[in-house]
Amino acid sequence: GEVVTWGAAGGGGDSSGVADLLASGVVSVKGTAYAFAALTDAGAVVTWGSADHGSDSTSVADRLAAGVTSITGNVKAFAAL
Repeated sequence: GEVVTWGAAGGGGDSSGVADLLASGVVSVKGTAYAFAALTDAGAVVTWGSADHGSDSTSVADRLAAGVTSITGNVKAFAAL
């Protein structure tokens, strides 16, 4: 499906920076206090929101590009399987 966001930009309400990646194929969305992570049907993870709460996934981007089967989050971090 498509992800639609609203609310405080700093809390993940503004997903315009990754909107093209969220337009279709999303199978689940998980959140921390101020960030979101979406899992796509291709097994990729897309993150947005506050970097201090898990949205900055650049250090593991290559490991989140495909093959992920589930994600979970706590207050400030995400984990992917």
